[in-house]
Amino acid sequence: MYAKSPHRGGTDGTALDKPARKRITAPALRERKGGEAIAMVTAYDFTMARLLDEAGADVLLVGDSLGMVVQGGETTIPVTLDEVCYHTRAVARGARFAHVVGDMPFMSFQLSPLQALENAGKLVKDGMAHSVKLEGGAELAEHVQRITRAGIPVMGHVGLTPQSYHALGGFKVQGKSEEAARRIVDDALALEEAGAYAIVLEAVPPDVAAEVTRRVGVPTIGIGAGPSCDGQVLVCYDLLGMSLGHKPKFARAFAEVGEAIQGATRQFIEEVRCGTFPAAEHCYAANEPERRPPASKTKLAAV
Repeated sequence: MYAKSPHRGGTDGTALDKPARKRITAPALRERKGGEAIAMVTAYDFTMARLLDEAGADVLLVGDSLGMVVQGGETTIPVTLDEVCYHTRAVARGARFAHVVGDMPFMSFQLSPLQALENAGKLVKDGMAHSVKLEGGAELAEHVQRITRAGIPVMGHVGLTPQSYHALGGFKVQGKSEEAARRIVDDALALEEAGAYAIVLEAVPPDVAAEVTRRVGVPTIGIGAGPSCDGQVLVCYDLLGMSLGHKPKFARAFAEVGEAIQGATRQFIEEVRCGTFPAAEHCYAANEPERRPPASKTKLAAV
């Protein structure tokens, strides 16, 4: 979000309006339904958060995807709430303007609405999150309602829900049949009614995403859901071309930072081994020789 702040500009001394960024809130994101598209990126540490925030990202999602892209796991299932809190704190310290969403990991909310509320509170209080995200649909409506009534904004997540990896039989596109598509629409509507301020749509056909976006009154944020959503999200390492191994069909690298990192590292190794790094400009000044007081010139008196 931007606010206008006057400043002097031009040779005539007239005041100009310069956009000044403000902290993006859950209500502000909800108001962007059908308006300016929302750009959300995952982040897992302070440095990445600061870079993405200064680049203008609207939302930084501390996803349980950290279990795969940071920890090297095959799924997101082993991630703990304490781990999400740790990474969310780091991201929150780096985000001056972006809205920070903490992902609630597997089995941190499914048991009961009370469990969901307690752990959402921990993610906001200990993790410094501005809102929380839950995977699931209508079966979690009571959980979402309980959390939002306590003053914690909730982002929903339907379609492919990675925490249901085993039940779904892997990371597969959802909503391909008419019945499955209808269920996704119904889930999104239930989350909106329960108080969710936005809903992530993951790995669903574009026509299904377009129908959900048309039917719900809150923004939809797509990942592998086509162009009709109210916003888009990508994993930061996919966006930057830093991912190793399999890349999802929907992931686009907007840069090849991974190649740049490898190239810089190779150059560093070469210069260390051949002795050209560190050079003089990378060294502190040498210590000056220790100064001793001059010898006394006083002569002994004759006896």
